[in-house]
Amino acid sequence: MGKGFGFWSLISSSFFLPLLLISSCSAQVPGFVSIDCGGEASFTDELGLEWIPDNQFAFGETTNISVANETRTQYKTLRQFPIDNRKYCYTLNVTTRTRYLIRATFLYGNFDDNNVYPKFDLSLGPTFWSTIVISDATTIEMRELIFLALDPTVSVCLSNATTGKPFISTLELRQFNGSMYYTDFEEQFYLGISARINFGADSVDPVRYPDDPFDRIWESDSLKKANYLVDVAAGTKKVSTQQPIDVNRDERPPEKVMQTAVVGTNGSLTYRLNLDGFPGAGWAYSYFAEIEDLAPDETRKFRLVLPGAPDISKAVVNIMENAQGKYRLYEPGFVNLSFPFVLSFRFGKTSDSSKGPLLNAMEINKYLQKIYGSLDVAVIAGALPSYLPALWAQEGGDPCLPVPWSWVQCNTEPAPRVTAIILSSKNVTGNIPLAFTKLTGLVELWLDGNSLTGSIPDFSSCVDLSIIHLENNKLTGELPSSLLKLPSLKELYVQNNILSGKVPSGLNGKSLAFNFTGNPGLRLEEKKSQTKITVGASVGAVSLLLVTIALCLYIIKRKTRYSNQGELKHTIQSQRLASTFKDPPAEAAHCFMLSEIEDATKNFEKKIGSGGFGVVYYGKLKDGREIAVKVLTNDSYQGKREFSNEVTLLSRIHHRNLVQFLGYCQECGRNMLVYEFMHNGTLKEHLYIGPLSNRRGINWIKRLEIAEDASR
Repeated sequence: MGKGFGFWSLISSSFFLPLLLISSCSAQVPGFVSIDCGGEASFTDELGLEWIPDNQFAFGETTNISVANETRTQYKTLRQFPIDNRKYCYTLNVTTRTRYLIRATFLYGNFDDNNVYPKFDLSLGPTFWSTIVISDATTIEMRELIFLALDPTVSVCLSNATTGKPFISTLELRQFNGSMYYTDFEEQFYLGISARINFGADSVDPVRYPDDPFDRIWESDSLKKANYLVDVAAGTKKVSTQQPIDVNRDERPPEKVMQTAVVGTNGSLTYRLNLDGFPGAGWAYSYFAEIEDLAPDETRKFRLVLPGAPDISKAVVNIMENAQGKYRLYEPGFVNLSFPFVLSFRFGKTSDSSKGPLLNAMEINKYLQKIYGSLDVAVIAGALPSYLPALWAQEGGDPCLPVPWSWVQCNTEPAPRVTAIILSSKNVTGNIPLAFTKLTGLVELWLDGNSLTGSIPDFSSCVDLSIIHLENNKLTGELPSSLLKLPSLKELYVQNNILSGKVPSGLNGKSLAFNFTGNPGLRLEEKKSQTKITVGASVGAVSLLLVTIALCLYIIKRKTRYSNQGELKHTIQSQRLASTFKDPPAEAAHCFMLSEIEDATKNFEKKIGSGGFGVVYYGKLKDGREIAVKVLTNDSYQGKREFSNEVTLLSRIHHRNLVQFLGYCQECGRNMLVYEFMHNGTLKEHLYIGPLSNRRGINWIKRLEIAEDASR
């Protein structure tokens, strides 16, 4: 791919995003990509940089903004994203083993007309980069990062909004040559730019492309902003020259930056500034070039003084001597130095120096430790190429970090594994991806309701796999015996396919929820011995007779014992939830439509409390019955299990001291339980007789009866 990019693509977690192809020669500068987020057309800016829009992408919203004194085209639009638990990623192709600068900017401009300053996270792939905190509608927030590309793509993702909507104004990628930003740690750490300063600048404008061939932004020391280069020493003077500066190599500071400087005429230069991202370990370089004419008997020698780092002050800077002449670059630096958030530093002349210290430029970067993300990245990526037109296959970044893809669940390990694939009713076609069989941490596989064909592959390497849903597809072939090798298997649903052959006898055990109906060619495996069948039937009949006798005796005894207390009316119906996520409970409970619940609760208007795993709302059915609707809020696997268990339990048990369970609703990804509404409040409220109680407590005889009935 050389210096340029083959393509870039904007990826979201909920919309189909077509790929926009860009050749390496489409940008005027090789190795440069400049994306105008929310823009509508390509343009070339006043610096000669070509910008491309992201207007072909069908997600998020583009918004026009107007900010006083900001006339650049790329800052007249932005792209905003929903407030949800997903991530939205720009994914760009890069050349491996090459260093890049990536820059993202954010200009709020009150795009939502709410003056709610957004706060959200920015990440590079799975690695947290920075939290974007907007504090002013007219100030551009900028984040820059230097990285060595180890993979052919890089993703910049927005996620975890806590206030306002996440958004982005521009995204820029700049390729470096040479090895100036090489460090011994670059495969484990990124370099987050904290300060890049042009001292002695003749205006507040930054120096960047074309003066800097790599479009680094060198901020002017004349720029006025909070906690930026304050506590300046008296006698600090700006100097400049038009003479050419020998910067040795093209990745050193550009000549224009080195042609200006500040001089401490009183013998010292002092500054204080806040360092974004610190405290922490950092990379720092100072750049010097002698641009003043010194008399033969004049010298310029000075030391850097950093509070808490006395060893650093031992080195003496003599620019003419260190750079081996005038108008030549000298660049002492530290590749691993601890910095505070508030940095104060001073350059002071030595006792034998006739001239004060001089400083042309400075860079300070913070080490940002890389997170390598999910151990299943390569495996799951192998399943995606065949499905790229699909929505779910277009999500960018790491499958697990910083937040999982919408169809994936992961564990919480530092290097997470994919534990669930949830692609129910996603119009998935073709064979079941073989890549899924290599997800060794897989616990749940949901591929039901699609148009999958072919046979069921061998999942025996997924030893933790406990839930398999393949129903309502077009799968063919036999049920593989390898399913017997899954020690944790609890649910296997393959109904309504075109499977054939015999069901392995081990799959038809009581410990497995197994459904293979709707496969006309699939039948149970016959027993090998007719004698065993006869004996088994005889033993089964005897056992059934004994159980029946015991049950009759128990019922008679129970009726006699409790005849004076009234009969406990109940209806026990045998049922099992077909699944913990999607399939509705069996016939024991009434299944309400979501529209019925919305009409009854007036779109969940009246909240009456919280209970169990959900919020409770008041409602009234069309037949006049008042109801309480508990809405599941825990969308985790455990929460859905609790929902299924409660439906199963309440459908079986009816008691005069239990609130009547009327039914449930499972629709559009929402799980709800419907009870009769109790006007007199909860049992807890009646039992409580403390000083804050506004009810009359029930007597102790009734309390004892309640306890006794509950124990039964």
